Amino acid sequence: MVINDPIGDLLTRIRNAQMANHDSLEMPSSQIKLEVLRLLQAEGFITKYELVEDTPQNRIKVTLKYATGVGQKRFPVIQGLKRVSKPGLRVYVPADKIPSVKRGLGVAILTTSRGVLTGKQAKKQGVGGEVLAFIY
Repeated sequence: MVINDPIGDLLTRIRNAQMANHDSLEMPSSQIKLEVLRLLQAEGFITKYELVEDTPQNRIKVTLKYATGVGQKRFPVIQGLKRVSKPGLRVYVPADKIPSVKRGLGVAILTTSRGVLTGKQAKKQGVGGEVLAFIY
């Protein structure tokens, strides 16, 4: 199956798995998905991810993170996922115009000339790029 928008596919699979209260999910692997998941794990939005070697294409297994509330009810750590730059409409920003997500509680994910970075990392390094998604 050909996927035209791998980032949109990644975000949709995570959103759907959380709505169904699943602990983990699997998806076809790509390098950009691995980089985005690396940032999500570093920021504390997911527990872990691992690459599963398989033929004809490798897969990624993602373990989602939940917080427990009153009465042992589980709430997903990721409250929202928003795809910003789409294949039909790319959104680029310079370093001084990188948006803040939920007043600093969320994360903007950018692809830059220095790789896939969070908004804070890109501002610190002084590089702009394509805004892939907002996670909060």
